[in-house]
Amino acid sequence: MKKIEAIIKPFKLDEVREALSEVGITGLTVTEVKGFGRQKGHTELYRGAEYVVDFLPKIKIEIVVNNEHAEAAIDAIIKAARTGKIGDGKIFVMPVEHVVRIRTGETNEAAAV
Repeated sequence: MKKIEAIIKPFKLDEVREALSEVGITGLTVTEVKGFGRQKGHTELYRGAEYVVDFLPKIKIEIVVNNEHAEAAIDAIIKAARTGKIGDGKIFVMPVEHVVRIRTGETNEAAAV
């Protein structure tokens, strides 16, 4: 099993969720986060004063999938989240050693779905 974490622009969340649903991914966790990469934030004007916004709002999506579904999920996220501009985000893929569904006690593959 793989855990996929994707950091995307907030306005792309619905498109990514729909794309994942189309490839059979139904469960996901979404967190509002802040951060920056190469873009290093930006400056804004507020009431005539210029100030630096170091941390930009982002969305972190986390899903756990079987190894066979990992590439399809990654491709779906890329296609739905890409704008072609700086700050589109990143995808991180990690192995998952053990999963337990708390309610039933199911483990691993049975608990991941």
